Parts: sequence; C-alpha cells; structure tokens
Amino acid sequence: MRMVDIIEKKRDGLILTQEEIRFVIDGYIKDEIPDYQMSAWLMAVFFQGMAPEETAELTLAMAESGDQIDLSKIDGVKVDKHSTGGVGDTTTLILAPLVAAVGVPVAKMSGRGLGHTGGTIDKLEAVSGFHVEVSEQQFNDLVNENKVAVVGQSGNLAPADKKIYGLRDVTATVNSIPLIASSIMSKKIAAGADAIVLDVKVGSGAFMKEMEDAQALASTMVEIGEQVGRKTAAVISDMNQPLGYAVGNALEVKEAIDTLKGKGPADLHELCLVLGSKMVVLAGKAESEHEARAMLEEVIENGKALEVFKTFLSAQGGDASVVDHPEKLPVAEYKIPVVSEAAGFVEGITADKIGTAAMLLGAGRATKDSVIDLSVGIVLHKKIGDEVKKDEPLATIHSNNESVSESAKKILQAYKISNTRPNASPLIKG
Repeated sequence: MRMVDIIEKKRDGLILTQEEIRFVIDGYIKDEIPDYQMSAWLMAVFFQGMAPEETAELTLAMAESGDQIDLSKIDGVKVDKHSTGGVGDTTTLILAPLVAAVGVPVAKMSGRGLGHTGGTIDKLEAVSGFHVEVSEQQFNDLVNENKVAVVGQSGNLAPADKKIYGLRDVTATVNSIPLIASSIMSKKIAAGADAIVLDVKVGSGAFMKEMEDAQALASTMVEIGEQVGRKTAAVISDMNQPLGYAVGNALEVKEAIDTLKGKGPADLHELCLVLGSKMVVLAGKAESEHEARAMLEEVIENGKALEVFKTFLSAQGGDASVVDHPEKLPVAEYKIPVVSEAAGFVEGITADKIGTAAMLLGAGRATKDSVIDLSVGIVLHKKIGDEVKKDEPLATIHSNNESVSESAKKILQAYKISNTRPNASPLIKG
C-alpha cells in the first residue's frame, strides 16, 4: 500500500477502505508518512469530504492511537458531555453533580483552557485544595462512591488527533466537518464513556457561525457515535452572546453554585436542564426527557444536587465550604464598571470580544505557558433584549490591575445598542 495512491483516491472523491484509513493514521503516528503527504491527504479530505463509514473509521483509528480509558469497573451507564466551546460556558460544573444526584455516573476527563478563560479543570482549581491528579483506581472508586469525579485529561489520549490537528492548523484544513467531528469524537471515545451528549454551539462566539454548519457537525458526530457503538445525542445551542453573566474562572464557579441553588441565570439553568435530561435518558434512568427534566428540577429544589457538588469537591481535596461561602473563592482587587455610551436596547453582544476582554485581564491563556489569574473576569449586567440607559453599567470588570482600558474598549465594541427591542432568539436551536 502506498500513501500516494491513497491521496489520489481521496482526491478523486472515492471512498477509502478501513485498511487504507488505518494505514494513513498508523503510518503518520509512527513518522513513516511525512507531513507533506499527510497535508495533501488532509486537503483532499477538505475538498472531497468523507462518507459516514470513513469518518467513523478515522475516529476509531485516532481513538486507538494512544491510551484508552477502561471504565468497566464503574457501575452503570457512564455518560460524558462535550461542548464545542463558547464564552461563559460553565455547564460541566453544574451538569456533573446535577445528573450524579439522580444516579447517573459521571466519570469525566476535562482539559485546561487555551483561549478566553480556563477550562473546566482551571475553574475547579479556583476552589482551594481541589486536585485533579488521581490514580485510575481512585477515579473508579470516587465515581462508584459519589457518582461523580472530574480529572485531568491523559497526556496520551488520541495522540494521532493532536499531531494531525497541529498540521491542520497550519495547512488551512481546520474547517472540515469530518475532520472536526472525528477530532472531537476520538477523544470522547478514548475516554471510555458508554454514552455521549454533545452541545454544539452556533453564533458569533462559537466555532460554527452558521446554523447549517452546526447542524452538519452535530449530525456527523451523532452518526459517528452510533456507528462505533456509543449512544449519542446532540443539542445545538445559541452562542450569539455569552452564556450566563459571568466570564472568568472563580466568577463562573460562583455562578455554577448559584445555578445549583436554583438561583442562576435563566439561559444557563435551561441549557443544563436540556443537556442533563438527555444524559439521564441515555443512561436509562428515565423513559423520556420530560420525566428526566422533572427529576433534575427536583434535586435542585430539594438541595440534593448542591450536596453532591459539596461531596464531589471535598472528595478531591477541595474546600467544600465555598458552596455556602462563595466569598472564599479568589477575589480580584478592583471592580470597574463599563458604562453604556448610548440609551436603547441591547441588540447584540459579540461573544468573542467579551472573551478576548476577559483573556486580556488574565482570565485565559494566550499561549500554553500563560499563567491564569483565577480571580479576574467580567460580569455582564445586560443581555440581548435588555433596556439600557446612557451611562448605565453594561458590565463590571474584575481585575487586579487598575488599568483596564483595553478590556473596557473590547466590551463596548461587543455591545450593539439599538432604538428598538430585538425579537428574542431561542437558546436551543435544534
């Protein structure tokens, strides 16, 4: 078998066999296929696409290129959740204890963030003492005992994906549905879950800006999951403005605690119930999403979800008293309001710019070596559809530096104020 023949076959739009796809991935990970040939193959895929069976085989080949996590010692159907990213996306912090509270085991591997704010692991480390380095045996024991544990992602999970992504990034082949879908799903499959719920973001703050692309990505990922024997479901949710009000690590933890108390932002609360309902159904704990939703609402109202969150934090060394005393979370020295330059209604909020403003404060990483300041960030006061007066605060910057002009400028640029109230856009798009 020769790589040049496989490149030619894909260039001409033909379907590759299982053996040919394995040859490509195995050869590249072993450095037997050079970057220039892999780049040519990726470009052929970019233009010709892949059939569902090809995408599924590519996903499995990448998943099997490194460590595969065995969760078989954990009782029940293990359900994982993945979001394609966004600004203010705190859902994992809420969903993990929420669905665990109704008996669904959540054995989650999460990463650190490169971008607007930290990842789930960074956010959890805003809780004093919380640690993510546990042995496989401890991980299994924690989930069996408490129904939930969140640990750092293995360094050797789907290494083929990591190597290929690095090449895609510099060859203009990132924006390909089969390549995006197989990249995401290879890591989820290697992480060992029996079922996967996907939150595909669409809008100004998402990777997928258009609904058509978001639908194509969601459908492809669900198809991959089903083909490789994982129960899979996807939700397409709006990211034309940040989710919730808080953007920044400790600020988002506080908002997650509020949401578990039933006092969180309406959009964050709703999305967690929608995603959580799908997780509960896939785990076989409810017959319908309506029944699952009622179960989740009950554990928020009776405080059980909050108790599970405390147990989860404490079991991994965290100071669970932050749940009742969120003032113990890292707090920035300065709170600086950003006021509106005009009166009217909020027509739009470019989520990307809010995210960039938060990163400039130190809430995220511009490079892998950047050090995150867990205390800083932005709290929005106005969302799309809200009325605003001139000189009324749109947001408050939480900073450890008095000089925040760059971030303030980005926030003002993000807000679009108009004379008429815009029509409400649905949070759940599909």
